[in-house]
Order: sequence, then C-alpha cells, then structure tokens
Amino acid sequence: MIARYTRPEIGAVWTAERRMQRWLEVELAATEAWAAEGVVPPDAASECRAVHDRAAFTVEAVNEREQTTGHDVAAFVDVVSSSIGDAGRWIHYGLTSSDVLDTALALQLRDAGEIVVPGARAYRDALIERALEHRETMTVGRTHGVHAEPTTFGLRLAGFAFEAERNLRRLERAFEGMRVGKLSGAVGTYASVPPRIEERVMDALGLRAEDVSTQVVPRDRHAELVGAIALAGAGLERFATEVRNLQRTEVREVEEPFGAGQKGSSAMPHKRNPILAERITGLARVLRGYAQTGYENVALWHERDISHSGAERVVLPDSTILIDYMQHLGGRLASGMTVHTERMRANLELTYGALYSQRALTALVESGMERDVAYRIVQEAAQTAWDQGTSFRELLAQKAPELDLDAVFDPGAYLEHVPAIFERLEALRDT
Repeated sequence: MIARYTRPEIGAVWTAERRMQRWLEVELAATEAWAAEGVVPPDAASECRAVHDRAAFTVEAVNEREQTTGHDVAAFVDVVSSSIGDAGRWIHYGLTSSDVLDTALALQLRDAGEIVVPGARAYRDALIERALEHRETMTVGRTHGVHAEPTTFGLRLAGFAFEAERNLRRLERAFEGMRVGKLSGAVGTYASVPPRIEERVMDALGLRAEDVSTQVVPRDRHAELVGAIALAGAGLERFATEVRNLQRTEVREVEEPFGAGQKGSSAMPHKRNPILAERITGLARVLRGYAQTGYENVALWHERDISHSGAERVVLPDSTILIDYMQHLGGRLASGMTVHTERMRANLELTYGALYSQRALTALVESGMERDVAYRIVQEAAQTAWDQGTSFRELLAQKAPELDLDAVFDPGAYLEHVPAIFERLEALRDT
C-alpha cells in the first residue's frame, strides 16, 4: 500500500524485515521442538536460538540469494543457516516452505488484528458518543432522498454505531479464525514432521494447528477475513455517504472538520469539500475488489498451487492497512464533524408541514373516515402545501376541521419511543 494511506504501526507489520523475522520465529520454534523430541542436539538448538542476539539475516542478503535460488524461503534458509554455522543445518529440518509461510502469515495477521480490532472499537465509540450527544436533535428523515418524517440525528448515528458494533465483532471472529498455522509437511500427511512437533510449535507461537491442512492452510479462512474487512469498509462508506449528502450546499446539516490553513480547492477559495468521506468511499471500493480476490483464492488445485500467493502478497497487507486507515478517518469524521442544528430545524419546514401527513391520515381514520378517502384528503393537502408553499396545517384545517391539529402536529410524538433505543446504545458503550 502506498505511504499516503499507511499508518506507521500497521505498516511496520508488513515490512520485509518483519515478515522474515516471523519466518525465523517459526524456524526456531521448529528446531526447538525437534530438540525436545530428541532429534536435534540441544546445543545445536541453543546455538540456533542465539541468532536473536545477532544478525541472522538481512533483507538485502536474502534478496540477493533469491536471485540464485528463485525461491524466497529457500534463499532465507540458506542465509540463516550460513549465519549460524554448523548447527544451521537443522534450520528448516523436515519442513516445507508453506509450513513456514502460512504459520508466519498467521503471526503477521495476528499482529494486524491487534491494531485493526481496537481501531474498529474506537470508531464505534466515536459514533456512540455523538449519537448520545444528539439524541434529541430533531432532523428530517429521508427515504428515497425525499423528506419522510421527523427523526433525531442521534438516532441516525445510533444506527451507524450498531452497524460498527457488528463489524467489530465480525473482524474479531475473522482475525481469531486466522490464528492457525500448520507444520504437516508437503501434502499434509505429517510424513516428514510428526503431529507432536506441530503441536509444540503452535503452543510456542500462541497459535492453533489447522485441523486438516494440505500443503497450505485452507484459504477460506483468509477469504473470511478479507470479506469481513470489506464489509467493515462498506459500513464506513455508508456513514461517509451520509456525511457527503448532508454536506451538500442545499442541505448543509453536517460538515466535515476543516482545519486552520486547509484549502478545499486550488481554484475556488470558498470550497470546503467532504474529502475525508469521499476518500473512505473510494477506498471501500478497493476493499470489495480485494474481497473478490480472497474468494477466488479458495479453490486451489489438489493439495495446493501458488495462484493465491502473489495475490495474497498484495491483498492481505493492503486490506488490513486500508481498513486501519479508514477506521481512523471514520473516527475523525464522527468526532470532528460540525452539526448544524439550526439548519436541521430549518429543513424540517421545507415541506410546509407536509411531513406530518401520516399522523393526519391516522387521525382521520381514527375519527371514523374510510382510509382511502382520508388518504386522498391528506395527500391533496400535503401536495398543495409543498407545491404552493402553503401551510399544510391551514389546508388541513379547512378540509378536516374536526381534527385536533395540536395533537397531529406535535413533534414530540415522534420521539416518544426513542429513549428505548438509546438505552440499548448506552448498554453498548461499555462492551
């Protein structure tokens, strides 16, 4: 992923140095497991472990060796073995490359999850706080982009917060599902490395052993992860799209944070554009493409091929880096957005009261009027009010003088049951 969208902590997870360091951890854990089983001399295992105290490899040396081997893990093993000396012959004993690659990848994804999951929680919490702040801020609800009935801005944000909660839990499950490795040999039969070695290594690394592996860990696990990431990105995009719509000049109920000295346009100084929300929207599209790649990687040939390998070197680092960045942007957007409550109140009046139409309809039905007759009366009055800029209440008073208009046009009626929803939201806050 390009530096523009890479935050330092998660970027460090995916460096070549970190990747090879994780390879080394797997190799050393395997050597020590063999020593515990009496195959590798204990002194040799200790000598291999001592590479942690000196430079066992450099990325440059491994890359240079790969020019000859044409195989990255083989090049790595050559460099590490040479740096250790005679005891280095026990490095990679009994293993196949994917034993190292897939197990080390699980460690990197565990590292990434320890960044992404707290980021998902922080984004959710930012939405919760703003939702509670605006629990009684009246605004117009929109369906099909058209004014519907009054709601509260806090209730709208509560919906985004609960969606963020669901995505948080999906990410937790998906990252947990990736805490598996394998040391079962070339086709998963343990022919060159017995199950007890795998068990020792996984215990040492804090992973679980895959139930049935071929030469690789099955890729449905990885597909589930990139799918969960893409879905979390879609949730962020939904929130971002709401902000973009509400920041339109004609609406202007919400605005992104705009810093001192910031420029919205190189040509038009008046511009304040929703660039954070638009960035989230664009990057969410990238994540959905990565999810598709993850699904394509599931169906490998027989015990494996490497059609997944090159794609994963892009998709897995990039998707975790992007969702970390997008969650950060989403949190900034939620916490820092300006909410124009006076504009929300003004927009409630754009239809001249017509958005109370359902309450008028219900009141007429309750008075004994046939529903379709009542509907036509209310519809005609509402459309006239909207089209001609006339008070819907006054028109309704003429057409249905028997109605208690104070009750019909009571905005508090729309908020009567909202507190029950916010009780659920407050319960979510501490989870």
